Amino acid sequence: MKKIIVATDSFKGSLSAQEASFIIACQARKIYPNAEVIELPISDGGEGLVEVVFNALGGEHKIVRTSDPLGREISAAYLKLPDGSALIEMAGAGGLTLLKPGECDPLRTTTFGVGLMILDAIEAGADPIYIGLGGSATVEGGTGAATALGMLFLDGQGDTIISGGGLAKIHSIDLSGLRELNYCGRFFFLTDVNNPLCGPNGAAEVFGPQKGATRDQVRQLDQGLQNLAGVIARQTGVDLQDTPGMGAAGGFALPFVAFMHAEIRSGIEFVLDLLRFDEHLAESDLVVTGEGRTDAQSAMGKAISALARRARAAGVRVAVISGSIGEGAEKMLTLGVDDLIQATPAGQPLEEALAHAAENLEDAAREYLEGLKLELSRQP
Repeated sequence: MKKIIVATDSFKGSLSAQEASFIIACQARKIYPNAEVIELPISDGGEGLVEVVFNALGGEHKIVRTSDPLGREISAAYLKLPDGSALIEMAGAGGLTLLKPGECDPLRTTTFGVGLMILDAIEAGADPIYIGLGGSATVEGGTGAATALGMLFLDGQGDTIISGGGLAKIHSIDLSGLRELNYCGRFFFLTDVNNPLCGPNGAAEVFGPQKGATRDQVRQLDQGLQNLAGVIARQTGVDLQDTPGMGAAGGFALPFVAFMHAEIRSGIEFVLDLLRFDEHLAESDLVVTGEGRTDAQSAMGKAISALARRARAAGVRVAVISGSIGEGAEKMLTLGVDDLIQATPAGQPLEEALAHAAENLEDAAREYLEGLKLELSRQP
């Protein structure tokens, strides 16, 4: 074993991508002391994206006074990169983690605070601006953020709408403020989902319940998003409802794609390219990756599936060591994964597993790598 890449996503609720990668890499260095071990923590565009990119490229954290999903004043940071671009995690001002239990209400929550972060990046001259979509508390079609940039979403009486509960009332969109902003730079929205805006696989139906929506509210939000998309279609002549990825983060990218020529891109492909992952694969013998839970969803565009496909194309063995291995995880074996390992001991309660995530991962990594060394030693 001459070269090992350790490239894990975060273990949600317990370990950052950096922490998880470091734990596994330490075991790899102990068991294969002569091997080159490269740590490449990854993100699919959601949690931990800024940290992953900062560790890879450096840059400057810019702190902004903004507001949370319920309009309360907070401080949040985005990353100014050395090439003049900016990277924003929408969860920094629009995320579920900013709300207490009982506060989740997608009829009221807004992305206005995220828009203030974007506005700061625009005024600082950033181009392009990358926005990671993940962990959002909102289903309001990006109306709040777009309002911060000068777009006005108006009902029949001329009142402004910036939350999910009012989407069905939107009658027109005033773009005069956006024209005054006169930003000619580029926007790229990074996501790990391909869901359309509306319908059974849309933003409200699939992700609304995670954000506190009841069944009646899911229907209300879906109808509201359909109305918003219809208003945009009448003004632009383009229907964006079925655009893959438009359902990410409650339809956040919709007004930006419609009126600012933004693009939706795969978050993990962006990160892997930025990390020069394919170059690192050259002459590698093993890639070890992982996440909090690997199941059927992991095979549907998530970070480790994209990584596994690239490694398979390069003929490199891939091991997945995740907190838990759930139903459908075996689909990963068709994407290039050779070994699936659960770090959490069978029967360990969730609360205990989260508290002991680091030692569980360390034990699992050590056991796997020692077993692999024995296996390889027996080969002729």
